[in-house]
Amino acid sequence: MSLSAVNLAANSTTAATTVGSEEAWIEDRTNGVDASVVASSGAKRLFDVVLSAVALLFFLPVLLMAAIAIKLDSPGPVLFRQRRTGLSGQVFWIYKLRTMRVQEDGAEIKHAAKNDDRVTRVGALLRKTSVDELPQLINVLKGDMSMIGPRPHALSHDESYGRAINEYVQRFRARPGLTGLAQVEGFRGEIHVQGDMINRVAADNRYIDSWSFGLDVWILGRTIPLLLRDPRAY
Repeated sequence: MSLSAVNLAANSTTAATTVGSEEAWIEDRTNGVDASVVASSGAKRLFDVVLSAVALLFFLPVLLMAAIAIKLDSPGPVLFRQRRTGLSGQVFWIYKLRTMRVQEDGAEIKHAAKNDDRVTRVGALLRKTSVDELPQLINVLKGDMSMIGPRPHALSHDESYGRAINEYVQRFRARPGLTGLAQVEGFRGEIHVQGDMINRVAADNRYIDSWSFGLDVWILGRTIPLLLRDPRAY
């Protein structure tokens, strides 16, 4: 066996161990975290299915044009997949349009930053307009996500922030969302200090504790203008 093959096998074993460790930690921390009213609402689930299906049909031409642009702009797949934590700690694969030159899903994942050199030319535009998030409508249809809820983070971030913030795992009482209260209140984007994540988590849990259809409609209404201009979208 060549040295490169040995290194590849070692790296694969390390990655598999890391994946198992992250998922085991999340499962352990979410034991006893009960699903909330928002998660068990049949009416909200119906709303999610209908709205995501209609939105997928409406945005299909945009998705097709974006896919062509991605392929012409840089090598790599059109779709980006990454493991995220959902309701009650269940791990799922999230779908996005690829906006970076890397496909990260390991123990260390760097948050996207302003002027991030990993972002492609087309990717910068897709991120600015949030078009890269549209494939998550498939996650909503599948039941992994909701239209409104806490934004899901990478597993390594869940473990890191979960160890540091006691209330963090309470966000898993609801399905993660395409948008949420934290996003419309300005807590989207790069995390500079731990206080940024503490504020985001507090908003997520406040949404879960005070959920109503009226609140969902208000968040959707606040989200639409942000699609056109959000200084934190990069």
